[in-house]
Amino acid sequence: MQLYLNQHLKIYNSLSGEKETFTPIVPGHVGMYVCGPTVYSNVHLGNCRTFISFDLVYRYLKHLGFKVRYVRNITDVGHIEDDADEGEDKIAKKARLEKLEPMEIVQQYSVDFHQILELFNNMPPSIEPTATGHIIEQIETIKEIIANGFAYESNGSVYFDVVKFNETHNYGKLSGRNLDDMMANSRELAGQNEKRNPADFALWKRAEAEHIMRWPSPWGDGFPGWHLECTSMSTKYLGNHFDIHGGGMDLKFPHHECEIAQNEAATGHTPVNYWMHANMLTLNGKKMAKSTGNNILPRELFTGNNNVLSKAFSPSVARFFILQAHYRSILDFSDDAIVASEKGYNKLMESFETLSEIQPAASSSIDIEKWKQECYDAMNDDFNSPILIAQLFEAVKYINLLKEGKETLNAADLDVLTKALNAFVFDVLGLKNEKGAEGGGEKLEGVVNMLIEMRKEARANKNFALSDEIRNRLTTLGIELKDTKEGTTFSVK
Repeated sequence: MQLYLNQHLKIYNSLSGEKETFTPIVPGHVGMYVCGPTVYSNVHLGNCRTFISFDLVYRYLKHLGFKVRYVRNITDVGHIEDDADEGEDKIAKKARLEKLEPMEIVQQYSVDFHQILELFNNMPPSIEPTATGHIIEQIETIKEIIANGFAYESNGSVYFDVVKFNETHNYGKLSGRNLDDMMANSRELAGQNEKRNPADFALWKRAEAEHIMRWPSPWGDGFPGWHLECTSMSTKYLGNHFDIHGGGMDLKFPHHECEIAQNEAATGHTPVNYWMHANMLTLNGKKMAKSTGNNILPRELFTGNNNVLSKAFSPSVARFFILQAHYRSILDFSDDAIVASEKGYNKLMESFETLSEIQPAASSSIDIEKWKQECYDAMNDDFNSPILIAQLFEAVKYINLLKEGKETLNAADLDVLTKALNAFVFDVLGLKNEKGAEGGGEKLEGVVNMLIEMRKEARANKNFALSDEIRNRLTTLGIELKDTKEGTTFSVK
């Protein structure tokens, strides 16, 4: 693989509030941790935006030639409702409502999460640790924090002493918050009598008798705090000091602020060089929320089974739409916006067919190396995908001019254009050429008809679960079945 490590990449660091030149701790290597999902429900489109944004970061770093260890966790215990210390664990609550074991909930929604990201063509992380798989590491981290004087045990729970920590450190430096203001605005909640200060947060919570998810510890049976999980898992696989930590903007406080405090309390130094945060996705100008109905799930987007959009849109079109905005900007999702993105996506994909038909000339009238560097300049400016996409459409203009004979490229430059366009569209942006797959219509028809026959046989055997699974999986892929008296037909959306 060709290396482009001489490119001068700049990353906006949430900790400093500035774009900083990226200098890895170990030359040629990058350690990156991104907070993964709490698996108690279907992953929503706003979450997907965050994971697609960091997939772009991962892809570009790999394209530049870095060896990247990308760690993204699964939270399967300890995330209390409203990100609080008191209340019910999100997974335990879902299990209670569904009358299932918590690990059944975890399995169901972990599978959904992986399926959706695979449809979006996200690359899997290098390591995907779970919170329940690292209870021992979390207990050891708590012991270190207690030994250093920054945590205390209270009634079987362990809390981080924010006031004590702030005497020698700066609690609030990531989110820009002042501890005195936080203390003044803290509400008195049930269980806070266990805390020395309202702003203290749980490292370990005592499990009540009815609590299913529990583990033995030096302080009694309990479960870890949500913030602690990421501290223990990130440092286990990336060390006490690593390059990049990412997540959604909503995690900056309290989650990431608490992570910094825990790391500094345990090790004595700040854990991360570059903090990155992806902004939110809104729907028709309003915050996405299941409670208000202003929400759409990825599968509803892919199948068209929703009340928001005029039709179904493919995962690549949705990915292209998301990447047309910078990861740090708020992005509003609407029917008009994604329809426009689909047109742009189709135009970009059609250009590859046109490019394949162009013959080289004796000389070049276009400075392709300059265009190529402008693509790198866009990505080197804090992964500016919308500017990169604008440069890709400049290439589309070149291709059309070449087809019309108004511009020329010699064989070497035509090869540079072809390779660079493929690299940025497919390797870096992670798009798929769904337009190019249309020629496989006969094969598609054969495969779908085979599945229709399998579904028919399943229904005859009263195996309705398999019958429904075949229909649902085809629907997810944009293939709709229609049952009639004459038989079953299908259409591709």
